[in-house]
Amino acid sequence: MKVEIEPGSGFCFGVENAVRIAEEALRAGEEVYCLGEIVHNDIEVSRLKALGLVTITYDQFAQLRDRKVLVRAHGEPPSTYEMAENNNITLIDATCPIVHSIQEKIKKVKLVNSQEDGQIVIYGKQDHAEVRGLMGAAGEKGILVTGKHDIGKVDFTRPVWLFAQTTRSKDEYELVAEVIRLNLQKAAPDYPGNHLKVYKTICRQVSDREPRLRSFARENDVIIFVSGLKSSNGRMLFDVCRNENRRSHFISSTEEIDPGWFANAQSAGVCGATSTPKWLIQKVAEAIEAI
Repeated sequence: MKVEIEPGSGFCFGVENAVRIAEEALRAGEEVYCLGEIVHNDIEVSRLKALGLVTITYDQFAQLRDRKVLVRAHGEPPSTYEMAENNNITLIDATCPIVHSIQEKIKKVKLVNSQEDGQIVIYGKQDHAEVRGLMGAAGEKGILVTGKHDIGKVDFTRPVWLFAQTTRSKDEYELVAEVIRLNLQKAAPDYPGNHLKVYKTICRQVSDREPRLRSFARENDVIIFVSGLKSSNGRMLFDVCRNENRRSHFISSTEEIDPGWFANAQSAGVCGATSTPKWLIQKVAEAIEAI
């Protein structure tokens, strides 16, 4: 049986950069804390823990003084930076450049368009680390929408500036934007100018993977998707695979592989989330080859 790894699988640039920054600090002998899990993958978190990275909660962060703390790729709201300054905490900022850029855009929109009484709507997952940072940048003008089912939070008589969490589905984001647009037109058909501004904030590295994964899933008899259970990006991309190939299986480690999945299969494709390290994907492929 042929075993193939999907070329685009593995850490996205933002996560890869954050892990590299953490490793460099740890190898320099520094005591480094990380505010929340550096990546939504338990195996990679355990590997970095063995190197000395200490994961802390927000409650623990509030009690910390005179320490170095890593800001992971997801980014943080302004309140985190204020608390760090007040508590003499040195932040090692590994925020993904794309996420940082979106935060700055949101702050600019909030400042420039405040006189228009508009709303900053963010499409994302409730309580996701990146979303907390984006909502923090939006401040009191921020409205979180998790899908088309809860757009009732939006006042359709007022302007809307729409942003998305970087790892959301591009197709779903476009659907949410269209539903908001139709409701705005219905509520205020005579509104002068553009009542809705949609910002293209889905990470291209994520959006480009969807069509590639569809092809990859169709080209192989069996798909093994490797991801941490906490990864929303992993769940979204796994659904992309499963919609194309019903013999798609979600695993987090090699121990979860079932040899029965490969009965009568001529090919097996291995892929993973943007939070899945390439070394783990390679390890899974080698375990399948050994069956």
